[in-house]
Amino acid sequence: MSQTATRMKLEAQWDDFKGRVKETWGDLTNDEIQQLEGRWDQVVAAIKQKSGETMETIERKLEALVDSDDEA
Repeated sequence: MSQTATRMKLEAQWDDFKGRVKETWGDLTNDEIQQLEGRWDQVVAAIKQKSGETMETIERKLEALVDSDDEA
């Protein structure tokens, strides 16, 4: 799946993915996750601020989460 398609799917189906994001990055609070509303750039920025991971790493992990949903 292209990165654009991955972004669109995450944003469109945020309610389905926010639990997985919380599991992967437990440093994010429920309030922070709720406020992100699935907006890709804000999700990446919030995770980067909390985890210190690079944007590339975060985006790769998010893509894997979305892609794993396609395989299920």
